[in-house]
Amino acid sequence: MRKIYLDYNATTPLKPQVYEAMVPYLKEHYGNPSSIHWAGQAAKEALMIAREQVAGLFHVDPQEIVFTSGGTEANNLALKGAFEMLQKKGRHIITTQVEHKSILECCDYLKKHGAEITTVPVHTNGQINLEALKAAIRPDTILISIQAANNETGVLMPLKEIGDIARAHTILFHTDAVQLAGKQELFLDSLSIDLVSISSHKIYGPKGAGALILRNALKLECVLHGGNQERKRRGGTENVAAIVGFGAACESIKQEMKEETARLEILRNKLEEGIFKTIPESILNGQDSPRVPNTLNVSFKGIEAEGLLLNLDLKGIAASSGSACSSGSLDPSHVLLASFRNSSRNGGAASNSQ
Repeated sequence: MRKIYLDYNATTPLKPQVYEAMVPYLKEHYGNPSSIHWAGQAAKEALMIAREQVAGLFHVDPQEIVFTSGGTEANNLALKGAFEMLQKKGRHIITTQVEHKSILECCDYLKKHGAEITTVPVHTNGQINLEALKAAIRPDTILISIQAANNETGVLMPLKEIGDIARAHTILFHTDAVQLAGKQELFLDSLSIDLVSISSHKIYGPKGAGALILRNALKLECVLHGGNQERKRRGGTENVAAIVGFGAACESIKQEMKEETARLEILRNKLEEGIFKTIPESILNGQDSPRVPNTLNVSFKGIEAEGLLLNLDLKGIAASSGSACSSGSLDPSHVLLASFRNSSRNGGAASNSQ
């Protein structure tokens, strides 16, 4: 049976050149980068090169990169670190109803520690309601955290407009750019964004590596203690091999992004056209919104998502009905529910794929 993998938003395969870059740091270059001897210094140099490669993809200074274990840790560091640093100024955080679980559940945790959270709604097309965002701002608002691209629908958020609103009120702006990285150029110098979360395994790198970009020498409270690594911003011995792979993936995708983005958009549009031609009552989620080129989220009237996915799997097609982090849950997608609250449409199952 021919197998077709359509779940790249959950994870991507490892590029051969990324694997080759990692192998030496799994075998002969095994030193701890905090050690001062030759073995440690070889590992430290590898981290320096990887930091430059990751920074190059986002057009930032390498010193603004804080390596983490992935996007979830980066999101936790951004929210918890900002809250710990700024809670004397205020305890109010704004986010949206359609964020990744690593944001929403982190906000639930912060509530237990005195934070006040406002989740602003989105329009039917999945984009944030900017008027609701403005209305939610209070004198004690310290952080706005809004994703760059939704992991289920691919809908792009208006980062410039959000950043301008945050900057006008002197509020930190964090964006979870895990699903945007590698699919669209992100020139941070032209955007008022203070913190950016990214992940390796979404861009053909290994699992276990990610980063938080801290702009303009921004300081956060460390939330993972136990060492002076990452300039005292994230304790713990770095995962050198995975970080090397992360850097190699960033270097590779930077060179291929323009052509790959165009190729994926053609394939997505072809799949979309075929679905709506064959199944006319289908609903495109995120319709009329700008989307990343690799994501298609469709609802089918009268069809249960679980049954649809099981039957696709039997045909060798791997797809998803939502975030991989919500796998096993029978609850409807919180992303689609948030959009449908502003819609009179009746949908069925939702399936998102690349």
